[in-house]
Amino acid sequence: MMNSRRDFLKSAALTGAAAHAMMPNEAVSAGLPDFAKGAVELPPILTDVEISCNPAMKGKSASYFCDDAIWFLRDLNRQRPRSLFDTPFLAPLKECHDRYGLKAQINLFYRTDFFYGMDEFTLAEVTDAYKTEWQANKDWLRLGFHSLQEFPDYPWINIDYADVKKLFGMTFGEINRFAGDGVFTFALVPHWCPMSKDGCRALKDCGIKLMECSVGSRYQYDGERSRLPYGHGMKLEQNRKPETGFYWRDSRNTAITASICSYNHISPEQARRTVNTYNYVLDHDTGMHFKNLFGDAPVLNLCTPETLRSDTEKVLGRDYLVFSNHEQYFFKEYFAYQPDYSEKIRVMSKMMHDNGYNFIFIEDSAI
Repeated sequence: MMNSRRDFLKSAALTGAAAHAMMPNEAVSAGLPDFAKGAVELPPILTDVEISCNPAMKGKSASYFCDDAIWFLRDLNRQRPRSLFDTPFLAPLKECHDRYGLKAQINLFYRTDFFYGMDEFTLAEVTDAYKTEWQANKDWLRLGFHSLQEFPDYPWINIDYADVKKLFGMTFGEINRFAGDGVFTFALVPHWCPMSKDGCRALKDCGIKLMECSVGSRYQYDGERSRLPYGHGMKLEQNRKPETGFYWRDSRNTAITASICSYNHISPEQARRTVNTYNYVLDHDTGMHFKNLFGDAPVLNLCTPETLRSDTEKVLGRDYLVFSNHEQYFFKEYFAYQPDYSEKIRVMSKMMHDNGYNFIFIEDSAI
């Protein structure tokens, strides 16, 4: 196992690790790893469910989202270019929309993180000078809720209802202020994924239509902190909710083999019936729609352009492909900067266009 989360992120980014390295639904092909031996397997957390879909969805579709975003808005605010799309981060998205029909969902942090220094920037500072342009492009470019900031890991694991509702309101309000009505998207990818049951209820009450979930057999966390990397056991224990546990991914990167899970976690069988289709898991208890959005489509920041092409070719023909990315790899000041970041967006967009896929927003797939 690598010594730190930073080492893992840099290795995964710079070596062009295959997208499958981070996929939570990858089939388990061997026995339990050492860290899980002796752990008690738990039943599926979501039991009062049905597999449902939006009957309006037809043909082949693709979606694209980018997590962990805040820096591009900081630069927009400080540099004040003539157009939104004069910014280097947004320009390739506009190019791919115009050429290939790309639609993009950008999921925002509310503020920058102290990890990168004291130059804090928040959504409350974003100028509304570009509101007209946001409005003119909301048919293909939307902004979503993600988290307060980048650290700590697993921020939502034991979150209370009121805290989720408060931060959601702060984020939603600022996006409406600077971008106007209809730019906010109601599909949610929580930072690090796991969300408490209280959090899921709050998000449903806030209007979220569909949210990301993790996949796999669940195991009871027994207080043995060595079962989880990076001190995540202590994160799980703080204000612990009864639905928390852990699962494992049959991954090439042992640093994330052990992962925390919470209420938004589906079983392998539920994943089999929904991944890369228009189906989702409707949970009657909370009213939330759950879907493993990462599916089998590549995560762009874990690919080179070459591996992106080859990995995408393996899943062509499936009804619904969701591609993901993370903002920080675009920026030269990031320790794991990827100079081919924009090229990979072009490769993905062109492959979808050339193979008959229609880009949609994730929220369009839900009722």
